[in-house]
Amino acid sequence: MATAGTPIPSRAVLADLLPAATTRLGAQARDLALVAGGAALTGVAAQLSVNVPGSPVPVTGQTFAALLVGTALGARRGIASLGLYLLAGLAGLPWFAEGTSGWAMPSLGYVLGFVLAAGLTGALARRGADRTPVNTAVTMVLGSLAIYAVGVPYLAFSLHVSLARAAELGLYPYLVGDALKAALAAGALPLAWKLLGRR
Repeated sequence: MATAGTPIPSRAVLADLLPAATTRLGAQARDLALVAGGAALTGVAAQLSVNVPGSPVPVTGQTFAALLVGTALGARRGIASLGLYLLAGLAGLPWFAEGTSGWAMPSLGYVLGFVLAAGLTGALARRGADRTPVNTAVTMVLGSLAIYAVGVPYLAFSLHVSLARAAELGLYPYLVGDALKAALAAGALPLAWKLLGRR
């Protein structure tokens, strides 16, 4: 962990600022805890769900959680965390939106997109993209686009509708909420860096 007077490495992500493990086994245990914690956070956030009339895709907190997990943990741990979330849900753990699990839901493509988005936002965070409000907002927008890039085509395939219709059902109604999430992250993540002494 960086202390006063210790410069924070330029390629660090927020999770790297936790107290360092003194052994390789300790470092692996810490990474495992971060991965499991990120998956659990996403699962809890998924239960904050509001149905959208006419759409099979609810508004949930899991998208925001997935983007934050990827950004805070970095690409490698972020992918592992959202991959764990995906695999556990497919195996039957009821922590997808509204307590669902398994393959039989048209919104599964968005969960697949979380893994891609975690890798993207984590890679950008390694380059300092979460340390200023503007860069953080751009990072969140790009992460959201990655989710839609998988989720909307999957929705079209699942429902047997055109991409245009899938966008009407699973993209356009959510853009305002995504903008609010990006704004929230743009305030929270740079503030976390500031409090940790990185300006």
